Amino acid sequence: MGTGGCDGFSLRLDGSETYLAIESMPDLIAQGPSSEDRWRRELPDPTKGVEVVIGRTGADWNVPWDSMISREHARLTPLADGRAEIHCMSKARNPVFHRGNKVMRFTLVPGDHFVIGNTTFTLANRPGASDSSAVGDVTEHAYDHAALRRRHFRDANARIEMLSRLPDLIISSGSDEELLVRVTSVLLQATPSASAVAIVAASSIVLPDDMQGGTPAVRILHYDSRVAGKDGPSVSARLVRTTIEKRESVLHLWSSTRRDFSTYTASEDVDWAFCVPLRSEACPGWALYVTGQLAADPGIDLGKSLLAAPEDLQDDVKFAELVGTMIANLRQSRRLERRQAAMRHFFAPVVMDALAGRDTDAVLAPREADLSVMFCDLRGFSQRSERDAAHLLDLLAHVSDALGVMTRHILDTDGVIGDFHGDAAMGFWGWPLQQDGIAIRAARAASNIVAHNHNLGAAGGFRCGIGIATGRAVAGRIGTVDQVKVTAFGPVVNLASRLEGLTKAFGAQVIMDEATAAEIRKSDPAEFRLRRLARVRPSGLEKPVEACELLGPAVAAEGSLDDAQIAEYEASLDALIQGNWIEAKRILSELPEWDRPRELLLDTISRNDSTPPKNWDGVIDLPKL
Repeated sequence: MGTGGCDGFSLRLDGSETYLAIESMPDLIAQGPSSEDRWRRELPDPTKGVEVVIGRTGADWNVPWDSMISREHARLTPLADGRAEIHCMSKARNPVFHRGNKVMRFTLVPGDHFVIGNTTFTLANRPGASDSSAVGDVTEHAYDHAALRRRHFRDANARIEMLSRLPDLIISSGSDEELLVRVTSVLLQATPSASAVAIVAASSIVLPDDMQGGTPAVRILHYDSRVAGKDGPSVSARLVRTTIEKRESVLHLWSSTRRDFSTYTASEDVDWAFCVPLRSEACPGWALYVTGQLAADPGIDLGKSLLAAPEDLQDDVKFAELVGTMIANLRQSRRLERRQAAMRHFFAPVVMDALAGRDTDAVLAPREADLSVMFCDLRGFSQRSERDAAHLLDLLAHVSDALGVMTRHILDTDGVIGDFHGDAAMGFWGWPLQQDGIAIRAARAASNIVAHNHNLGAAGGFRCGIGIATGRAVAGRIGTVDQVKVTAFGPVVNLASRLEGLTKAFGAQVIMDEATAAEIRKSDPAEFRLRRLARVRPSGLEKPVEACELLGPAVAAEGSLDDAQIAEYEASLDALIQGNWIEAKRILSELPEWDRPRELLLDTISRNDSTPPKNWDGVIDLPKL
């Protein structure tokens, strides 16, 4: 998890204070031109012989924001006493500067730095977690978890913008170490008055009674501070233990001008710290720790600033609670995955039963197969975020439920969960076992998802955009035993994704290609109805596609086309393709105004003054939305 030498203890002396702290290795901090272009990572334990390659892409520690850094630019070798040896690799295009000189190999000590391109790399000691025998004049405030959830953000727009980035940042973390790096960076950016952020845990190791009264040790899983070249404040082990014991967020306040408060911070400009517990068995004893300085105006009495601090910091505490909930949920999900067989996360029970007793590696090996691929994307997430700004945790729960609806109906039709892309899910049929009626299975899953969300309505459901394509592709498992993903590759996968995007342009919920539609037409017409929408050329594709809309059974209700209206629409489409745009416009004008696909055809006719272009081939070019 990137905790370096977190298994040992060391006795430290700090003035009159004696405390026991868990050892940790120094951190390397990368800082680019922008405040957001940064990371802080702990060096490996030098006794384990692990080296780290620094580069732009494909390295152990990537610096993606700097084009002057090569794919593999420098090798870092941890040394004893917190030092590190840096070696510029032969393939590096640009030099490494240390103390103003171009160098190929040098030794870095804590507090020292080197530069590659526009990025500065600083070696910094990681502050520890400390206790003091004297309590001191510290004010403590505990936040009620339920009351915090009901509170409205005062800066809702800024919080929503940060929230929209969180799912991709957190879910795409390939390891716990990367997760901790990203979370601390997000919290530091989201809390302007913070000096440092840490993810901590109360260790199962108990300190000796004569040293700490038999209390659990506190270890720092990851740490980041705002100023790279300056040692950050230490972590209050007492605050961490209080938070975990109460299972509520706790704020400590003290005056930085009082020397007897130095036990709570190694920096005189820090005078508050709050700690947020992660209430999950997947994160036992974990908490988020944020510390900083009160933003008091000149002339404002310090006492008044301290009294106002719990209210002033409440938004930051609530946001940290939200981040902590997401971390806990992600780790809980990963924990459950590790408890199950590797395939059970992806396959329906009927598929698992069929595969029982077979060689897993052979079954999951990538190979070509005929697949029906479905992309399903949530609609209206941004609008819901703005509307429900005061209930962001509830909104995240609704999003999770919506993704659960997608995956459940994919599995219920014996499909495979291929991947997640933000608030979208990908599934496919036809692998690892050959299946009959794969297009019908995909259409049935799509129809069930739409119906489920329609039944929920405004009570919490989302609209979906779904694209389905059928064809030849490669499917199989990629990755390692610990980080496994089952997915599919090939043009049919890209096509399904493009068709999902077309649902926005047409205002339709489910769009499929002609290969899928041809199979659906052979099925029971009482279950599915189809409408040819248009011949289109989606952005990024060279060949035109005949897009078809999947409709449910005919019902006499507003917003539902009957069979005669579908026939009229397709007649207008034929006229449009043949160049008889006057006739096409006449037929379209007689269809219901609420029919969104009708509007796209009318708009095409209107933009060309009802006259087909000279090179008209019946295909509508659609830009990427």
